[in-house]
Amino acid sequence: MLTTLNQRWRDRRGSYRPAGEIINTAEYEVAAIASDRVAKAFVLQHHYSATYPAARFRFGLYRSEQLVGVAVFSHPCSNKVLTSVFPGDACESVELGRFVLLDEVPGNGETWFLARCFEQLRASGLRGVVSFSDPIARTNDAGERIFPGHVGTIYQASNAVYLGRGTARTLRLLPNGTVFSDRAIQKIRAGERGWNYSAEILEACGAPRAPETSVERLAWLQEQLTAYARPLRHVGNYKYAWAFQKTDKRRLPASLPYPKLAA
Repeated sequence: MLTTLNQRWRDRRGSYRPAGEIINTAEYEVAAIASDRVAKAFVLQHHYSATYPAARFRFGLYRSEQLVGVAVFSHPCSNKVLTSVFPGDACESVELGRFVLLDEVPGNGETWFLARCFEQLRASGLRGVVSFSDPIARTNDAGERIFPGHVGTIYQASNAVYLGRGTARTLRLLPNGTVFSDRAIQKIRAGERGWNYSAEILEACGAPRAPETSVERLAWLQEQLTAYARPLRHVGNYKYAWAFQKTDKRRLPASLPYPKLAA
């Protein structure tokens, strides 16, 4: 069931705040986070996905110097994710890769935080932002719901242009309900830099240690995917965009009708 409440996280456990709550902005500030270390630790500790994207910009939401939220603007796996919306150099735009606030932040904290991030991105010369909301719920192997799915209510409240569905695909869910990404699978398959880290994710689920040789590793991968990564057919995320420059605002198509919450 898709929810109208604003989801919060702490230690990867979801909770909700009433959407009508008002944040006292005098108690909060937004600042750039200089390095991945702080932002990554926060995201890995609290976000349900337990993954961190290829960050380009990182912002923190602070209350009395305590970090209570992180926004990570990243580069997607494919340049086309950005250039299909903002034609030209993919580095001129960015994807909102992770956005997580702790359970103590009031309900409308997202829109205020997001607006402050956009101000800084616009000032840096970026053309715009692309983001996706995932409407498909996730459960772990025990049947417990770890992610309810959402339609992008915060993006809609921030006047995003809705561009329709992203690409349909098949996800592979680990026993804890998180997604074992196609990129991780490709790294193991091709023996790319960092493949050992990807293999360790499967090993943590109970898989034996991955072999070093390519032929044996391919057979190992197929066997462990069958054992520990159940398939989930996904019809595509909802895709949103914000343009910062007048020319791009004129170039973007009119927003499609916003997706509605499930009854």
